[in-house]
Amino acid sequence: MSVERWVFGYGSLMWRPGFAYVERQSATLHGRRRAFCIYSVHHRGTYERPGLVLGLAPGGAVRGAAYRVAEKDWSEVYAYLREREQPTETYVESSAAIRLGDGRRVKTLVFLSDTQHPQWAGALSLERQAELIAGATGLSGRNVDYLRDLVEHLRVEGVHDVLMARLLALVEADKPNRR
Repeated sequence: MSVERWVFGYGSLMWRPGFAYVERQSATLHGRRRAFCIYSVHHRGTYERPGLVLGLAPGGAVRGAAYRVAEKDWSEVYAYLREREQPTETYVESSAAIRLGDGRRVKTLVFLSDTQHPQWAGALSLERQAELIAGATGLSGRNVDYLRDLVEHLRVEGVHDVLMARLLALVEADKPNRR
């Protein structure tokens, strides 16, 4: 009996998975929500000027993308995901049930926010999130570009995330005041 291997993405994995897969579906995870709740000191900020990256905060539901990975590719994909998603161990690897866009329910690998990690930012106001995102740059580029990519790709996917759109509007409205 073959085991299906799925990976759930709610941020950049949605538009830039970076690994081989045999199937992609829209998917919903209940009990977690997309949030800029992790201080980024690697990809989108530095220790001196942290930015914010997405995490799955407790509560709500989040629509993202699920990828089915061939068993023969799993060890390589898993190693890639560990390196990409865990540079400072800010996430907890977990298995979760998701509902795919075609109605199937499957178990998936998901990286949940570690609320005990020192980089856990928690529930910051939108204004504070905008301030951190507006001025941060890390190894993967400017934090605002990450937010802009997120909002655009969510729109293309048909995901209406009002909070992410409001956050981008706040960041863009503050352009002259960036530090």
